[in-house]
Amino acid sequence: MPEDSDDRLPEDELREMLQQFLSGEGPIDPARLAGAAGMPSDPAQLQALMAQLQAALARTEDGIDWSATKRQAAAVVQRDPGSVTSAEREAVQQAADLAAMWLGETTELGAATGLTMLSRQQWVDATIPVWQEMSEPVANSIANALTRAMQEHAPEEAQEMLAGAEKILRNVGGTMFAMQLGNVVGQLAGETVAGGDFGFPLLEDTAALLPVNLRTAAEGLEIPEDQVRIWMAARELAHARLFHHARWLRLHVLSSVREYAEGIRIDVDRLEELAESFDPTNPEELRQALSSGALIPPKTAEQQEALARLETTIALIEGWVDAVTEAATARLPKRDAIAESVRRKRATGGPAEKAFGTLVGLEIRPRRLREAAAFWRTVTDAVGAEVRDSLWDQPDLMPGSADIDDPSLVIARLQGVGELDEMDLALQELLDDAERGEPHGDEPEGDEPDGDEPDDDQEPKQG
Repeated sequence: MPEDSDDRLPEDELREMLQQFLSGEGPIDPARLAGAAGMPSDPAQLQALMAQLQAALARTEDGIDWSATKRQAAAVVQRDPGSVTSAEREAVQQAADLAAMWLGETTELGAATGLTMLSRQQWVDATIPVWQEMSEPVANSIANALTRAMQEHAPEEAQEMLAGAEKILRNVGGTMFAMQLGNVVGQLAGETVAGGDFGFPLLEDTAALLPVNLRTAAEGLEIPEDQVRIWMAARELAHARLFHHARWLRLHVLSSVREYAEGIRIDVDRLEELAESFDPTNPEELRQALSSGALIPPKTAEQQEALARLETTIALIEGWVDAVTEAATARLPKRDAIAESVRRKRATGGPAEKAFGTLVGLEIRPRRLREAAAFWRTVTDAVGAEVRDSLWDQPDLMPGSADIDDPSLVIARLQGVGELDEMDLALQELLDDAERGEPHGDEPEGDEPDGDEPDDDQEPKQG
């Protein structure tokens, strides 16, 4: 016996309507919906999008379905997975072995760290958790704000249907965001050369190179490929060794990212405009709003402060890596040309990086990189590599933005001539008195040793 229509819940009606849309039976064109998700509308991709959104409708859990990110990233990679010969892998390993030996001459940090070679798919699998962690606060804000805006501005006849459908709307909106992120990460897999390419610690305590992308990078530089391999391996090993030594650093960076991202709020006014004028037959407007960053308003003062702290930390990390790599690869004839080419690429970034920046509201390129590298070179010249690297022993020792501009106070502290607090001054006075053999404190000045010998510094009195 068919279920009485009066017993149906309003959200069931919404779910059925959306299922009709996704089956091509409603006013939404599936190809346009694929465009709204930032995906190509070829048949395979279109089928994947429909399947993901159908799964979102069927989900009973609340929140973002991040498995959609991984599946979409894998689909992008599979379009061009790339391949590497055993000879190429052997050449990369030889370059890494030589780079590790040279690094040992410039820093003692994390000397036990080895290097792993990854395919594009392996890089995606290894880094997805960090991309998710960085994106989750923004994804939740967008999904929740979009849901509220649609509920508040829906026609009166649709209000009852939307009232109990908050979870469905959030699931669908969250899945759209997750798939956009997967599309970006899949594209990044085709551009990434090393685990430390983006400043953030995407890999935990691991140095990694992607030989398939390393080959492409070497071809574009018009520099002997063996030199590019050695330089890239040295830089990646330096990055991994730093995080291997400073165990606190990875959590510090990711917590700073989270602190910044959690402060992002979606522009409700812009969303209300979208909700009022939304045309189901043209989801392109929604895609443009999501991918252009238009829904993320200007940063608040608190966000600016959090972002400045994060950028300083990333610049110090990348600057140290650059300074150490420069010293370690001094034997390479084309070292400076390779470094400058990589710096230029890092400064501009590729389309996928920019897409991530607008999607999440966070650029993944460090600022002030040249200044930070110059800071580390100056410190190295003044106190040596071992003392320089002691600044990474604990968070309280980390330099700040002002130190990048003027390293003199950091150098003075490392040389032991910095300003002392009251306890340090009192201890220093005691030590100085002990060295001179003088009484200290309130002991009577008249308690002199027996004898009337004059001080060495005084002339004997004339009788």
